[in-house]
Amino acid sequence: MDKIKCIVVDDEPLAVSLLGSYVEKIPFLELVFSTENPIEAMEFIQNNEADLIFLDIQMPELSGINFMKIVGSKLKYILTTAYTEYALEGYEHNIIDYLLKPISFSRFEKSTQKALERFTINETKENTYFFVKSSGQQHKINFDEILFIESIKDYVNIKTENQEYIVLDTLKSLENQLPENFARVHKSFILNLDKIEKIDVKNVCLSSGREIPIGETYKSDFFKRLKK
Repeated sequence: MDKIKCIVVDDEPLAVSLLGSYVEKIPFLELVFSTENPIEAMEFIQNNEADLIFLDIQMPELSGINFMKIVGSKLKYILTTAYTEYALEGYEHNIIDYLLKPISFSRFEKSTQKALERFTINETKENTYFFVKSSGQQHKINFDEILFIESIKDYVNIKTENQEYIVLDTLKSLENQLPENFARVHKSFILNLDKIEKIDVKNVCLSSGREIPIGETYKSDFFKRLKK
């Protein structure tokens, strides 16, 4: 994959310099812009390509939280701050990690590995299949064969047209690897939208005849997806 294009935003000059030097030591990162002013960072984003922002939360011109609300999920974030109380609020946004100052290079490096994994997962969404480990073996599963995926405690059941695979994983992890024609419709279910036969207010009936419940939390987003 291409290098991950990074921006550093922090109102402290020393922090900007330190994080910039850290970025330059990571071979898969590229520093494309750094600034002490979050408004300048927004202007840069409007006119240039970037993937990841190392973003301070506590800044006088504009807080990191408000910055993320304005910029949105166009970019991914690694938050940096000396204030632990902001961590929980920060995780409501599209962030990869949270770095507490003072930031050591070893901790920074671990954070960038998380970023690499996230971007690599996004790239795999262009594939037509993935591999999962079930019954001690690696199995290739084509996305278009999957009917639904069900959470069963610490495992998930991937149900295809001809078989099912019990995998030690989470729905959230698999959701990040699936293409756009999959949707979370319940806390325990992800389904393939192409396999829908009919829908009522409470359930989705798949082409296999299996009915999948629609959870209240997911109902609004699910029906918006269908309209598209």
